[in-house]
Amino acid sequence: MAKATLSKKVKGQIERAVASYTNDMLDYDALTTRVIDHFTKVDKFKKLIHSSKSRTKDPDHLRDKLIRKAEKAKQEGETFNISEHLDDLAGVRFLHIHTKQIELIHPLILEILDKFGYQLVGEPVAYTWDIENKTLFERVGFDTHFREDMYTSVHYIVKPHYSDFHCEIQVRTLMEELWGEVSHAINYPHETDSIPCKEQLRALARLASGCTRLVDSIFISHEHHQGN
Repeated sequence: MAKATLSKKVKGQIERAVASYTNDMLDYDALTTRVIDHFTKVDKFKKLIHSSKSRTKDPDHLRDKLIRKAEKAKQEGETFNISEHLDDLAGVRFLHIHTKQIELIHPLILEILDKFGYQLVGEPVAYTWDIENKTLFERVGFDTHFREDMYTSVHYIVKPHYSDFHCEIQVRTLMEELWGEVSHAINYPHETDSIPCKEQLRALARLASGCTRLVDSIFISHEHHQGN
């Protein structure tokens, strides 16, 4: 499908949004630092997490994303609302080792958000392509969405009590992070058109899932052994 031609008004909206964000980047960066600091102050949470990382969106990537969203909206005959696409300007990622830890991590996240005065924006969402992960996420209580691109992660959008800036918190296993980093390098900001790369990414997703299951099994066996 040919790209839609954007109006001068929409282009202006996009450029103003990018300029506003660029002006506020240091504040977004400070927000990610504060989120990580608050969460890692809680010993129970810190013990469940392997590591954390943060990022703020590159302004050029934001512009590119908004242009693509606006083009898609025009092609589909919908109104482009720029405010609907700005929840991931600041991002924090918490990585854990095995799948079932999310059953303990999720309620702790809700407790910590409440303790430090963060508000959830919408409901937490889990994305996955794997039926077993889908079952687990639904049991924990997540609104779970199937992803054909084989992406797996849990997302929370939060807002601190002192500002209207949003921060996206992602929670995933180390192996899901490996797949995500490789996919991001190849498919972002534009998806590769290489069929071999796409097939290899699908194979990597299955390997990552298998490795995560093996880790789950090791911990289950260890707990069973300690209980005997």
